[in-house]
Amino acid sequence: MSWKVANLCAQRKFGSPVRKQIIMFLADKASDDGSGIWCSKGTIQRHTELGETTVKRTINEFLHESILIETGRRACKNGFTIVYRIILSAVGRLDSIAEPEDETGSTADGVLREPGTGSGADPVPRPQRPPNHPETIPKPPTRAGARTAAAEVQKIWDEYPQDRRRDEASCLNWIEVAIREVGEADLRAAVRAYAEETAGFTRSKVSFSDNWFRAQKWRGYVAAVREKAEAEAARLDAHLDRVAEWVKSRSELCRHLSLTQVQLAIAKGLVTAEEAEAAGFRDNKTHV
Repeated sequence: MSWKVANLCAQRKFGSPVRKQIIMFLADKASDDGSGIWCSKGTIQRHTELGETTVKRTINEFLHESILIETGRRACKNGFTIVYRIILSAVGRLDSIAEPEDETGSTADGVLREPGTGSGADPVPRPQRPPNHPETIPKPPTRAGARTAAAEVQKIWDEYPQDRRRDEASCLNWIEVAIREVGEADLRAAVRAYAEETAGFTRSKVSFSDNWFRAQKWRGYVAAVREKAEAEAARLDAHLDRVAEWVKSRSELCRHLSLTQVQLAIAKGLVTAEEAEAAGFRDNKTHV
């Protein structure tokens, strides 16, 4: 159970008692980030005492509105159970149940009191609000850097080919989930790789953004991007090993090296600054 998710859902309007009841049951099963909700529609039906059709319809509504997404499946005795995730940012955009503070009118309580009965001050300190007032319920902390995160999500959306964009609101939610898993840089590189690979394809041969992000088709491209980066890093490491070997031995091949390459080898601890200087490399100069 996550009180953070439950409290967030409790303070938002979902449009009907049935929708509120189901989302609160799901929130009770969620982790603090809204993930890990593993319960079948039959389980929801038994615990909420709602009809099977009602539960299925409401879950489908949440999925369509991107309040809920499917993140996987887990085996069970009847086959498999879908794992859900509540999108906290989508819930946060719903209307709040809180009423605005009423600052108008008289502050007097209108109760007449007998004169001369002593001080009217209450000697016992009391809370300003009763314990069940909405503002006394702990609220989930706001995420640090929310504006930065929103900007990263928007950048990914802007990278997707414009003629294939569809259902922006849902895509932004799916992008936010993907960024938390693989990072903004890798996801952006994956979108670019897909755009370059399918450039010039007809609309019947490409995937629209809502299908691409919902089905997590970026996973294969992220894997390819990371594999390429690892291969390039391995090639660079091998090259710097050769640079260090040439510098240490003061080989004639040093004439083919730049000061930048030698500085990289020094930074990685492959050679020392003294060894580089002895081979003819000095600051602000390239070897001739």
